[in-house]
Amino acid sequence: MTGADLPVLAVVGATGTGKTALGVELALRLGGEVVNADSMQFYRGMDLGTAKATAEERRGVPHHLLDVLDVTEEASVADFQAAARTCFAQIRSRGRVPVLVGGSGLYVRAALDVLELPGTDPAVRARIEDELAERGPGVLRERLRLVDPESAARVQDDRRLVRALEVWELTGRPFTAFMPRREHVEPTVQIGLDVDRSALHDRLARRVGAMVEAGLEGEVRVLAARGLREGRTASRALGYGQFLDVLDGRATVEQAVEATVVATRRFARRQRTWFRADPRVHWLDPAEPGLVDRAVRIVEAAAAEG
Repeated sequence: MTGADLPVLAVVGATGTGKTALGVELALRLGGEVVNADSMQFYRGMDLGTAKATAEERRGVPHHLLDVLDVTEEASVADFQAAARTCFAQIRSRGRVPVLVGGSGLYVRAALDVLELPGTDPAVRARIEDELAERGPGVLRERLRLVDPESAARVQDDRRLVRALEVWELTGRPFTAFMPRREHVEPTVQIGLDVDRSALHDRLARRVGAMVEAGLEGEVRVLAARGLREGRTASRALGYGQFLDVLDGRATVEQAVEATVVATRRFARRQRTWFRADPRVHWLDPAEPGLVDRAVRIVEAAAAEG
């Protein structure tokens, strides 16, 4: 069975579970190319803190949508959706299989599922953000409640509050009307990696420690000179905000490490909740023997079923 005969493959799950390595192995075994779906790996220079695969770790497998943004640019789900689907088509044209790899839940859904994404208008967004700064979130939340009560009940942070009001102004439709459906746009198999919670916590602590040993503080220092602090998306990446505090004298390295470990564990918990809610994901434990073989069998069985 060749790559051209196989469905799109997605490797998903929480950070630190081994998605990158499995994606490369499956691409090698099945004749595939990797498409990145980790929103922080879009950024040039954000390598250590995002555990971006090195050239050696990629093992000759083409990787797409890595290093496509400067840290001052804002990541866009809509832009990613278009770029990922273009990558899928181009990979298919070469007779190969797209292997989507990443743990950014909405980005994965945007690439794989039926999902209409409303456009943006920088002027409208800036006006709403200015009002948020001047009047606080209470006034904006009440406005959203009047026009879109379902979104008002679900939106938890100011960024999504602004986005929900922007969507309403631009489309006249509630933000929730654009939520993804669990319907793949083309045949797809999702492989999820999950490990025991305590084991994952240990893995994440070791991972953060290794990043720091490899020079995370220096990487943040270089990126700060390139405008990391001004980056609306990049500055929120795990480890980067914490080490900006070190550079600015607000935290010690030890405090930044601990804060990064805590934030990473929380993020992993949210990722696990997101992906566990999708019944289409085939879950595997990366600690069990024969991981790649088991994943290949799942993909080939799905292809045989059509």
